[in-house]
Amino acid sequence: MFMDGELARRVERVEAAIGTSFVETRQRITPHVGAAWQDFSGTYAMFDGAASPMTQSFGLGMFAPVTAELLDAIEAFFRERGAEPMHEVSPLAGVETFALLAERGYRPIELSTVLVQPLAQIAEPTPVAGMSLRAIERADHATWVDTAVAGWSAEPTYGQVIRELSEIVVENPTMTSWLVERAGAPIATGSLGMHDGVALLAGASTIPAGRGLGAQGLLLGVRLAEARRRGCDVALMITNPGSTSQRNAERRGFRVAYTRTKWKLASGGAAEAT
Repeated sequence: MFMDGELARRVERVEAAIGTSFVETRQRITPHVGAAWQDFSGTYAMFDGAASPMTQSFGLGMFAPVTAELLDAIEAFFRERGAEPMHEVSPLAGVETFALLAERGYRPIELSTVLVQPLAQIAEPTPVAGMSLRAIERADHATWVDTAVAGWSAEPTYGQVIRELSEIVVENPTMTSWLVERAGAPIATGSLGMHDGVALLAGASTIPAGRGLGAQGLLLGVRLAEARRRGCDVALMITNPGSTSQRNAERRGFRVAYTRTKWKLASGGAAEAT
């Protein structure tokens, strides 16, 4: 498996497509947010609330040339909703895309590592002694959300954001989520979304007391096997560069495909002034 333009477009599209399902779920359960999304020649712009990490675009430069006119239209989508324009951009979008963003006053604010793994040879996961795992049902929603949030307890700044996103995960019909329990108590969560044969692994969280016991390894194996059974040929994970999550993914057979850059239009940038 080689990371070329075709595979990169599949990878970028799966996040965009699953992102739209989050927006549509938000529209259904909290309509007052005014969540919306729009396809701009292959670039999906999403609004999930002005402060939501889902409010950004995916796929810029991967499906159509990036022009000033295209950026004008996407920026208007965000500004009409009181949000700052932001774009998650693959390096395969080309240096011209990065140059145009810089010329318009954008600044890089975040990096993320995209990791992929072929699924043809994925085996069934090995059970972990003392742990049970199950796909959640509606009665488990609150427990899953609380467990996911507890895994971020060391970073309270993100607590409310994680809770709001987790509440959308459990209500999103395109996502399948699992809960790991030890001695009858929940200790870890994980989710799976799929589009066009690509499986996106997300929602990984383990409470502090449950770390180092193999819960996330079990969740990873279960999700990879499930994705293969459902016809996916590629799995995808997104991590912080050089993080423990990245190292764990690489140990389990994932490899780094590329590093993406999130761009934000700086206050007073050229595009704002026009």
